[in-house]
Amino acid sequence: MKTPHTVLIVEDDSTLRRVVSDNFVTRGYSVVGVEDGNRAIEEAMARRFDLIILDVMLPLANGYEVCRYLRQEGIKTPVIFLTAKGEESDILLGLGLGGDDYLTKPFSIRVLLARAEAILRRSHESGEEGGAECDFAFGRFRLDIGARKLRDETGTPVKLSPREYDLLEFFLKHRGEALRRDRIMDQVWGYGAQVTLRSVDRFVTSLRRILEDHPGEFIETVREFGYRFR
Repeated sequence: MKTPHTVLIVEDDSTLRRVVSDNFVTRGYSVVGVEDGNRAIEEAMARRFDLIILDVMLPLANGYEVCRYLRQEGIKTPVIFLTAKGEESDILLGLGLGGDDYLTKPFSIRVLLARAEAILRRSHESGEEGGAECDFAFGRFRLDIGARKLRDETGTPVKLSPREYDLLEFFLKHRGEALRRDRIMDQVWGYGAQVTLRSVDRFVTSLRRILEDHPGEFIETVREFGYRFR
């Protein structure tokens, strides 16, 4: 019998937490619900979850702090942020910290379930392909896929945000291809993510500062189209 996906739902509004939990349970998920950031960290560190539904405005530790801590500890569980904040800066902050998707309150339960299923499907597909993945070497760098780290010629890790890492990995897996900005956004941020194409440009600029000794050394701009990793 297929083991149900396990979901951690972190929401301080007890009514909303119960509604979201009940809908996931009805769909066959195994659910754990907690009400504050500290409990979220404890649960996520203590057991394996397939998905975390994470409110931003939480007592004790907010959702951004929770996500940052988990990513720093190597917890790669996909995260969907829930929040009343809909400004682009808030969305970019959450995604830049390693969030996989973002829903603004009030939201449709059906949309949340659809987003969750899409993320879990992608995670399952990437897990099946994981055995065939290898490291990528370019210039004086090597991308260590297993450890999700970029290393220099001495083996020392180079600091990348989770989103910068995802973008670099995507470029390397499609090196030599001219990649449209909207394709990059869909594949790296996820379909339906509430970000703009300018977000792609900002993260490309950030990667260039880290990787390149001169402009275009690795990431080439394809005018009015997107980017190509040389």
